[in-house]
Amino acid sequence: MTRTTTGIRRTKRLARFGLGIAAAIVVVGSAAVPGVLAQTLPIQVAPPQTSPAQSTNAATAVTTGETTLPLTLQVTEGPYYKTGSPETNNLVQDGMRGTQITITGQVLDQSGVPVANALLDFWQANANGAYDNTGYTLRGHQYTDANGYYTLTTVVPGIYPGRTEHIHVKVQAPNSTLVTSQLFFPGVSQNTRDGIYDASLLLNVTDNGDGTLSGAFNFVVPTA
Repeated sequence: MTRTTTGIRRTKRLARFGLGIAAAIVVVGSAAVPGVLAQTLPIQVAPPQTSPAQSTNAATAVTTGETTLPLTLQVTEGPYYKTGSPETNNLVQDGMRGTQITITGQVLDQSGVPVANALLDFWQANANGAYDNTGYTLRGHQYTDANGYYTLTTVVPGIYPGRTEHIHVKVQAPNSTLVTSQLFFPGVSQNTRDGIYDASLLLNVTDNGDGTLSGAFNFVVPTA
């Protein structure tokens, strides 16, 4: 065998070897490309799925959870409270000036259960903003009925310097803590300048169309 023939055969073997390497690179490269693309594309994460059991439990917690109402806010008693007021739910006397308002509502515990036989003791200024400190005009106490309801017929109090329209009240469930508070009237410009005023103590007032008003307010008090 001549050197020329031997050289030709070596050249052919090298060519075949080179083609094999090229083919292998193509195969490996085609397998690697998808992996590279997957790392460079944005990753989309599916939102977490809630199992039916979890959904049911959440709904049950909302619909059957215990209600806890906030207690009626306690505020200052003020200087004009008197013990020994008459038992009555009507503070209006013949010839009394002012716009008559009848306030109704319930006394409730923090679970929303009506409190029977709860004490409510009201006192207030007259339409001119003056308190009766010698007698019991516009003063009176009462007790809720079996369903926790009360009714108070009175007049809208006047404003005296430094205050806004308000009605004082003490509320107490039987054998429990006494709550001292005040009720306020909506739409009164002095409300925002009154240091005692709080929006949680606003009456819900409606005009009856006959010169009188109706008001509503529920008290929430401790029972232990």
